[in-house]
Amino acid sequence: MFDVPLTALAPMQDVTTLPFMRLLGKYGAPDLLFTEYFRVHGHSRLESHIVDSILHHGTGRPVFAQLIGESLSDLERTVAAIESAGLPVAGIDLNMGCPAPKVYKKHVGGGLLRDPAKVDAILGCLRAAVPGRFTVKMRIGFEDDRNFETILDLLEKHRVDLLSLHARTVKEAYRSEVHYEYIRRAVERLPCPVLGNGNITSVAKGQQVLDQTGCAGLMVGRHCIRNPWIFRQLREHFAGEAIYAPTLADVRQYVEDLYQATTLPDRKGHFHINHLKKFLNFVGLSVDADGKFLHDMRRTKSKAELDRICDQHLIAGGRAAELYPAEPIKGLVARPNCETSQGCSL
Repeated sequence: MFDVPLTALAPMQDVTTLPFMRLLGKYGAPDLLFTEYFRVHGHSRLESHIVDSILHHGTGRPVFAQLIGESLSDLERTVAAIESAGLPVAGIDLNMGCPAPKVYKKHVGGGLLRDPAKVDAILGCLRAAVPGRFTVKMRIGFEDDRNFETILDLLEKHRVDLLSLHARTVKEAYRSEVHYEYIRRAVERLPCPVLGNGNITSVAKGQQVLDQTGCAGLMVGRHCIRNPWIFRQLREHFAGEAIYAPTLADVRQYVEDLYQATTLPDRKGHFHINHLKKFLNFVGLSVDADGKFLHDMRRTKSKAELDRICDQHLIAGGRAAELYPAEPIKGLVARPNCETSQGCSL
């Protein structure tokens, strides 16, 4: 179907913002970008920061606007607003996978997977409203897979143009193993391309998932926070080229780039450092086996303290030339509150 597998940036709330998209453009952008979700309800408007990410990401890559909601009239209105605003989107993506309780309890995101009849109505509404590509991001079910095959039938019925499938249930969130066999089932059932999503940690893991599922490409979420070179590395792998191997010195520069990218006029001092820790919780998963960087980083309160800790763990004692591990170190985890605050599709 494609000369080489596609790569895609997973939509992540508070992460796939304009600054992070630009940063990936520097480190190696994926083939496809997906925005944070536009919240769709009776009083919703197009959030300006998401509009900015569509207009100004500067990567040269196509970007899909993601929507989350369940009101048919408001979904239609939002698609029309995107069209009338002339936003240069490659398509509209529907979120049917967000596992955050505050989301699924409102019967949107992953909560929709409990109600195939509602899914049928929403897919039909959006297929009629979207003039171009209409795509879906979903999980394999809410608490089990009881509706999986039915929803695959609905995706085919409504001629969805691409499916991104995170192969866990909503209730499993990010804790369980990923059930990649469901991606293969979707590939075998659907005429549209399927992107495999869920714990794509490295080039080697990505190739394993491609081989196991036959999917058309890979969607990467939290592991491009940990390793912003992953899309470049995948592209080099698919081309049969030497794969870039970052050092801890490169990681040190990445931390500085993250700090600059997350700088806002109203985000200063320890508020800025605490926001940055959401990203560094993932970066630290590949720094040291004893988790000392994570321990020390989480206790910093200023840029000066953070610089000292980063220099100590990433630069000092000859560490600068060490290669940054491709995989997260076993036994290390991001703090649950940090992971949850990242929102959907990690």
